[in-house]
Amino acid sequence: MKKAPRRVLCGHCRHYYITWDTHFPFGCRRLNFKSRHQPSLEVFRSSGMPCQYYEEKKEKNHDHSP
Repeated sequence: MKKAPRRVLCGHCRHYYITWDTHFPFGCRRLNFKSRHQPSLEVFRSSGMPCQYYEEKKEKNHDHSP
């Protein structure tokens, strides 16, 4: 049986951003495009493969203790 590809969650990717464009609110800086849908979904629809450029966001250090 063929293993299902892993699902890429754009919100956890360092290249993902929300645009100001109401018609294309989701963007990918790495692939340089905006979309009506999550970029990883567009990549999967066009290639049949999960996004190969996914990079998990690095944790921001919010510790402000002296």
